[in-house]
Amino acid sequence: MVEGFFATYVRFAYWTSRWQRLGFEEMDACVARGEPIIFVLWHQRLIMAPYIFDTRQGRICALTSSARAGRLAGQILVRLGFETIPMSSHQRHVALSREVLRRTKDGCSIGLAADGPRGPARQSSQVPIMWARMTGCRVFTVTFAEHRVIKLPTWDKQMLPLPFSRGVFLCEEWTETVPKKPSEEEVARLQSNISQALDEVTDKADQIAGRHFSGQ
Repeated sequence: MVEGFFATYVRFAYWTSRWQRLGFEEMDACVARGEPIIFVLWHQRLIMAPYIFDTRQGRICALTSSARAGRLAGQILVRLGFETIPMSSHQRHVALSREVLRRTKDGCSIGLAADGPRGPARQSSQVPIMWARMTGCRVFTVTFAEHRVIKLPTWDKQMLPLPFSRGVFLCEEWTETVPKKPSEEEVARLQSNISQALDEVTDKADQIAGRHFSGQ
């Protein structure tokens, strides 16, 4: 099975490389005490999500597309310890919202790619804003970077880590307040703000990985 191959490859790349995990103290503390969080990253960095979130401390559900690529990504994540909530264009918004609320009330965190599943790359959709407003969960922007990666020919140049390398996992909390009934202008501002926050944490991780590569 394709998903089995990718899951095995990701495990191998992770365990044969050296990783730093920076900035996760607050997120890990929330999860350890049973407080669900919203875990947001760019779709390009999605493949390492099971190692960015420590599933030994708590549960996490990833929102995945019901399209073929989305189902494949979801199956890989499940093999690596995640739960999934498939999203369908035919699914009623109310039903999906109820499922997300039910999971968070059960203590399950929610993970999503802010620009997934079809992009545009590095432009957040309204989904992180919607789930933050609806659940009241704290939001953490996360990423990975490694100085040796493969970039796939996808719309976002999906990154696969290479084995026997060095990399970093990085986390920063997004602390913007989301109103209970935001206006269209407020939603647009928050989308831009979380996009900027994700760019900053991602670029910072790239810089750290680059310093390691140069030996600094």
